[in-house]
Amino acid sequence: MLLAPLAPPRSVGAGRGYWARLLPLLAVLACVTRMPSFLRPLWNPDEGYLAVQARLLAGGGQLYETVVDRKPPLLPWLYEGTFAVFGSGSLTPVRVLAVLAQLATAALLASIARRRWGDRAGRTAGALYLLVSVGLNPEDAQAATFEVFMLPCTAAAVWCADRRRWGAAGAAVACAFLTKQTGGAVLLPVLCLLGRHGGPRAGLLRLAAGAALPVLAAALATDPAGFAFWTVTGSGAYASFTGSELHVLARAMTNTAILGAASAGLLPVIVRALRIARTGPGDLWLWLAASAAAVTLGFHFFGHYFLQLTPPLALLATAALQILPRERTPGAVLASACACALFLTWGVLAPRPELAHAQRLALTLDRRTEPGDRVLVWGIHPETYWLADRTPATRYLTAGLLTNFSGGRDGPQVGEKYAVAGTWPVFRAEMADRAPALVIDDSRGKPYGPDRVPSLRRLLAAGYEQAGQVDGAVLYVRAPSAP
Repeated sequence: MLLAPLAPPRSVGAGRGYWARLLPLLAVLACVTRMPSFLRPLWNPDEGYLAVQARLLAGGGQLYETVVDRKPPLLPWLYEGTFAVFGSGSLTPVRVLAVLAQLATAALLASIARRRWGDRAGRTAGALYLLVSVGLNPEDAQAATFEVFMLPCTAAAVWCADRRRWGAAGAAVACAFLTKQTGGAVLLPVLCLLGRHGGPRAGLLRLAAGAALPVLAAALATDPAGFAFWTVTGSGAYASFTGSELHVLARAMTNTAILGAASAGLLPVIVRALRIARTGPGDLWLWLAASAAAVTLGFHFFGHYFLQLTPPLALLATAALQILPRERTPGAVLASACACALFLTWGVLAPRPELAHAQRLALTLDRRTEPGDRVLVWGIHPETYWLADRTPATRYLTAGLLTNFSGGRDGPQVGEKYAVAGTWPVFRAEMADRAPALVIDDSRGKPYGPDRVPSLRRLLAAGYEQAGQVDGAVLYVRAPSAP
């Protein structure tokens, strides 16, 4: 078995000394691995979406009513709170919180490994996790978005279950779900541990209560019907695989290969240990399988989805190293460190042409509108609103919600009829009530352009006229004769 007996009990003093030495080292490693995240004002549209949401919420917006997204509320609230304390002009404070989230995840994994296999295993698990956690395209690994803040909750759920703290484990599962829906997949290894420990009915009840109460509280704190629609029931077209099979398959294979390269120090030892032991720790394999299913759910395979695989991979590699010769551990850590260095170099040097494009559009908005004007950027870069400090004319911050393009579709299932149910009547009413001073069509030949979206085409024809282009994006200003 890869799962060795639990390490013998330690004295309180020994535990304090262990953590006093390990935590500073993990903190330094977390800072180093997240260093590229501070080199860009934004890494991907998800950060921009969250930043715009936070500003709208701070201005009196209501989540799932006047501010909408397909995600649960915890991260928008975190951004909103951070902006309230530090201002909304920079994501640096959120990036600091992302470093702390990574440190918390590493520390929890180290604690799980130490409890099961001893002090050395704890150090190995924490280090391996941080080294592999940046092993994706930098815009996926370095962004302060959902997966980074979800992972401490998933690790906490397993940590609590390992100690038979079922109510706390349920609450951690709920927090993972409320950060991103797929975080709820960690419930499977938690249930596995409940069964292994022979948890009585009371344990199951505490787990269920711990999981249900935070979700219920979040629903009541927002709009229960809107919460259910936007987080669970309203994304049928988004989760469909039909229409973009080759496009999605290529993305899945690419991101799997990238994470595989980053895991060069982990995968060989796991495979080698399996050849010897033929089995392994069931809860960790279930955690990995549940995470893989979560990555697959919705059939989009965006790179940042794959971050959910890294905690169980780090623990499985640590488990494998317990039955392999001792000298294999330095080699696994060194290989992971070399891969990490390559990805950090990529993060420092990688160009961000889409960020430069969004910055040019934001400069145009700043020059051609007043601070109080409402504007519409018809595209998939909501960060333009945040960079320009302009208020969106609609609650739908990307064209994807109105056409399904945000699901990564390459054409066949993009258009008005694939929009989130009920969005177009609301959008048309918003445009009638508060017509934007400036519209930027940022489709640039994509399948959600006005020529493919009749309602938008009619809106522009009725009240706007072209006023130039910026980087291929077409500007529209209010026509003098517009009603």
